Amino acid sequence: MLSHEPLATAFLLTAIGVLMGVCALFSRAAGRFGIPVALLFIVLGMLGGTEGFGGIEFSDYALTFRLGTVALVLILFDGGLNTPLAAVREGIRPAAVLATLGVLGTAAVMGVAAHFFGFDWKHAFLLGAIVSSTDAAAVFSVLRGSGLHLKRRVGVTLELESGLNDPMAVILTIALTEALVSGKPLGWSILLDALGEMLVGAVLGVGLGYASRFLLKHVRLPAGGLYPVLTLALAFLSFGLPTLFHGSGFLSVYLCAMLVGNEAIRYRSGLLRVHDAIAWLAQVGMFLMLGLLAFPSALVEVTWSGLGLGLVLAFLARPLVVALCLLPFRFAWHESLYVGWVGLRGAVPIILATFPVLAEAPGAMAVFNVVFFIVVVNALIPGATVGWVTRKLGLVSLAPPPPTAMLELTSTQLLHGELVPFYLDPASAVAGASIADLPLPGSAVVSLIVRGNELVTPRGGTTLLPGDHVYIFCKPEELSLVQLLFGEQMQE
Repeated sequence: MLSHEPLATAFLLTAIGVLMGVCALFSRAAGRFGIPVALLFIVLGMLGGTEGFGGIEFSDYALTFRLGTVALVLILFDGGLNTPLAAVREGIRPAAVLATLGVLGTAAVMGVAAHFFGFDWKHAFLLGAIVSSTDAAAVFSVLRGSGLHLKRRVGVTLELESGLNDPMAVILTIALTEALVSGKPLGWSILLDALGEMLVGAVLGVGLGYASRFLLKHVRLPAGGLYPVLTLALAFLSFGLPTLFHGSGFLSVYLCAMLVGNEAIRYRSGLLRVHDAIAWLAQVGMFLMLGLLAFPSALVEVTWSGLGLGLVLAFLARPLVVALCLLPFRFAWHESLYVGWVGLRGAVPIILATFPVLAEAPGAMAVFNVVFFIVVVNALIPGATVGWVTRKLGLVSLAPPPPTAMLELTSTQLLHGELVPFYLDPASAVAGASIADLPLPGSAVVSLIVRGNELVTPRGGTTLLPGDHVYIFCKPEELSLVQLLFGEQMQE
């Protein structure tokens, strides 16, 4: 028995390696054909599963729930690190309404629709709660990985909503599952519990965020590679501690990361790169695992109800609820329509659907299979049309294109200076000027020019041209004067 274990482990690792490699290699091609990356990962997982070509046997719902939760923590932490506080102040009110009332409204509409498709009321509203929130992994990967530059207000609202709305869906799912198992009716206490959990999560998340900022600014570690270890520890702590106190760990980890990402900390640029890679690894692993968990033969049995509910979610429930929630904030009709359309679902509903299975709730497997089908439909219909809809509704931002090469400073010390990127458009005050003629303040200096696919060495006689990406090194007190010359700095 023992002699076969190394071979079985080697086979499993080989199969997983092949699946993850194929996912990475074909992700770009999938994007060109409008296929969401998340859907590609899930399909490859299904092909590698028991009923696919790989034959990997996997049906551990408890392990799926635990590993999926870890993956979501890592994805939310990375999303928070990359969320500017200025964006939060601009979009927090509509995003907060969508993350609370929007989730409740979507759950209600989907519950009524599920009852129409044959579910009794308790199972119907449980299904509605499970698919009620957008998925941070899906939204972040589409908006940041597709090269789309949305108009600021719309993009900020979508990202904040996806990072904030998981707590309400989790609370609703747990409460409805417990009611289904116990047979007790639901009461208004569920809303009070939801508010209490979100309040505890927000308070502890902000507190842990400020504590993490202080720690990362003042602690000195012997190697740069230890800083990501410390931030991973902070991510898990910011999720686990509020959860132990009956708070929302998902909300806490997102707020904690947001505060950390908007502070000058040691090894900052290195941490952002590492967490971006970890988030992608978590996303790939999570969707592959969920694909392995699905059985195509079981999905065939719920084809019509899954397809019908997926279409209701995409064309009715989400757009209707979003339009009502955004009315007080005076969004233009096409902006509300877009936010309603790009309400992508991903791994979160599937992970939530494992909770009733683990609780051994009656009819839990039927709910799980329908939820899985809804996620696939949602990935295909809104997910595959995001680029086309963005351009059709005129919501593409006029933000400058990213440089073909990026320059950054990575240091375990807090440096009194920063490297700031600028893009020169034809109307820029310094376009056409030579570097020697620039009235740069103090110690500010042009460090590098990226011109197309070329790196241009900055010299006194070098002329700055429209379309150049220019990197300026300056001290914090000089940045405002540099911005007067070059305009607003780029967000890399």
